[in-house]
Amino acid sequence: MNNLKISTAQFENRSGDKDYNLSIIEKLSGEAAAKGSHVIAFHECSITGYTFARNLTKDQMLEIAEYIPEGSSIIRLQKIARKFDITVLAGLFEKDKDDNLFKAYVCVDKNGLVAKYRKLHPFINPNLTPGNAYCVFEIHGWKCGILICYDNNIIENVRATKLLGADIIFMPHVTMCTPSTRPGAGFVDPKLWENREADPTSLRLEFDGMKGRDWLMKWLPSRAYDNAAYIVFSNPIGMDADQLKNGCSMIIDPFGDIIAECRSFDDSFETAVVTPEKLMQAGGYRYIKARRPDLYRDILGKEHHSEQKVVWINDEK
Repeated sequence: MNNLKISTAQFENRSGDKDYNLSIIEKLSGEAAAKGSHVIAFHECSITGYTFARNLTKDQMLEIAEYIPEGSSIIRLQKIARKFDITVLAGLFEKDKDDNLFKAYVCVDKNGLVAKYRKLHPFINPNLTPGNAYCVFEIHGWKCGILICYDNNIIENVRATKLLGADIIFMPHVTMCTPSTRPGAGFVDPKLWENREADPTSLRLEFDGMKGRDWLMKWLPSRAYDNAAYIVFSNPIGMDADQLKNGCSMIIDPFGDIIAECRSFDDSFETAVVTPEKLMQAGGYRYIKARRPDLYRDILGKEHHSEQKVVWINDEK
């Protein structure tokens, strides 16, 4: 594998406005390619918007969802990838011929669709069907995987993706700044966003505190460290429907160190070069080799009823 230059982006999407969102994806992709990036990754449902979907009926969801790969957004992404010779990863709602709905994330290059992943643990709309498979694919010789938002909170998903061969895991999110049972969690007041030019300090304190980045730092670097993998985290900045999101899109290396991070309030991206040497230098490489599946194979495979509760969703009802 050769060194690979990856950008992670963040922007303020518009709910249901695919043309606008794709225009921002095109703009940032072009800028990243001009700076030498081979790959750029955007957040969960970056094409369609996300949080607004909690209030949509199934018919409304079907209207905004697309078939993959023949949908117009995938065709547009391919044109963007071909125009700038860059691989693009972005998210949207997917439908199939039987009107099943999924939360999807795609990788597209100049030749078309490279990979499609369906979120294993969707919750934003009750009509969404969970995905049932992991996804490992190649970008310029690098084995890559995708896990969307909540999927990453179940640590087995990350380890399984790594064991399937992924050395880079793309983790698109729409997260942080929502209520939870953990201390310090909660919404961030949209008025702080409206006043960000006059008072950036108050907004940054909220974004970086326990409502946002401080919580993220409790777990995200460990996913990279434990699995000796590069993590590409993407998250929106600004208003997503009625919720304010804090960005912090970042790339973390196999040592668990942040090697690039978006710190602007603007639509932006940051870039890092990933190198193959770190994959074997990192402690996680040795720890994976030292595993003893005979001790826990039956424990991990024990029958279990999956129960998923999202506090801020449940509190709305």
